[in-house]
Amino acid sequence: MSHGSFRRAAPLLFVLLSLGLAGPASAAQAPAPEPVCSVTDKRLGELSGLVSDGSRWYAINDGGTKVQIFVLGRDCAVQRVISGSTDPYDVEDLARAADGTFWLADTGDNRKQRDTVALLAVTPQGKVTLHRLTYPDGQHDAEALLLDASGTPYLVTKNPLGEAGIYRPAQKLTSPGPTPLERVGSISIKSTDTPGGPVAGFGSVLVTGGAVSADGKVVALRTYTDAYLFAAPDRDVAAALRREPVRVPLPDEQQGEAIAFDPDGTLVSASEGTGPIRVVRGATALVADTASADEGGQSSGSGGEAAGGTSGQGVDTVPGLLIAVVVAGGVVFAWTKLRKRR
Repeated sequence: MSHGSFRRAAPLLFVLLSLGLAGPASAAQAPAPEPVCSVTDKRLGELSGLVSDGSRWYAINDGGTKVQIFVLGRDCAVQRVISGSTDPYDVEDLARAADGTFWLADTGDNRKQRDTVALLAVTPQGKVTLHRLTYPDGQHDAEALLLDASGTPYLVTKNPLGEAGIYRPAQKLTSPGPTPLERVGSISIKSTDTPGGPVAGFGSVLVTGGAVSADGKVVALRTYTDAYLFAAPDRDVAAALRREPVRVPLPDEQQGEAIAFDPDGTLVSASEGTGPIRVVRGATALVADTASADEGGQSSGSGGEAAGGTSGQGVDTVPGLLIAVVVAGGVVFAWTKLRKRR
């Protein structure tokens, strides 16, 4: 998404935030992100997704005309590229299954014009399997992919109102599909005062990436400015997103979209554009077992809504009335300005 589009839409977007999505939220006592190396390879100028196997990082670009997974050493240098001939539409995020299969989320749709989105399963040798998907409720733009311990994928949408929908396949994935998705909840992000992102304040409400820890017990969503860590003691992603999260600020990333966990629980983040990969060591230890925090919450099954914790952590539920007011006030215009010119 271009910086210019954000700037043109900024005046109206700040009005929307003032209607109820705004308000700085307190952060966890998390260590500051520590830069470990810098990505200088111009082939990764739009770094958007990241995963780790403990000794290497694997990264993908936003968009693209073919499948490419860049294998990075711990010095951020590109060691090799896993390539496939499939031509995706708009790849946004990356996950890695326990068997080593990479899952690419070809789910970008800023113009809301795709009849299907897709997941691409890629072997370490570059064999690509296409899985088309359909939403049950119209088109959505999604930049976050969560893969649970059983291999079930979840998509989390990117919404200028801050209310992100949570979707998963309603049945076993087929190839090429399409396989229908079901909505299993939603989560709403409040603005924070963490500096960074394309537009100060507004960038903190948009979900731009996701990750699940190696043991499946911590789920992370990120915005342009912050990471939110959710306890998943039962490895249930939908249930985890109903719990109160721990917010970890990721300040001063120009367009932060990539997030991952090292196997030891270190949180890893990076931004589009050449720049540093940063880590927050011991991040998963910040998340206490909050299994009881969802008492009184709704079911994680189809149609359930994930409350997403409390406003003190920068995450809260947006009332339906507020959404209606915002839409009536011109959110369609704002979203048009935010569309990626492809």
